[in-house]
Amino acid sequence: MASELIQLRVDDTLKQEAADIYSQLGLDLPTAIRMFLTRSVQVRGIPFSMTLPSEDYKALTAVEAAKRISKKAQENGTANMTMDEIDAEIAAYRSKRT
Repeated sequence: MASELIQLRVDDTLKQEAADIYSQLGLDLPTAIRMFLTRSVQVRGIPFSMTLPSEDYKALTAVEAAKRISKKAQENGTANMTMDEIDAEIAAYRSKRT
């Protein structure tokens, strides 16, 4: 059987995390992808259930986003700004643009 080359772009973190999981299962990433494609053909569709995220997942995602925002504010030195200071920063930025 002839082989075809499939190229795709994915986030490097996603690729590494998936490769680590498959490695623990004794598989390399290309083999895991071939297994996914083979199973897709066997079931004539996506070989897993596709559902919308649960509300718990959405809440967890929001918490993670808030943590990232807080960390970034700490790094930028803006975490303890008052509303007046924030308003002044916005006004200064807007005055530079016009």
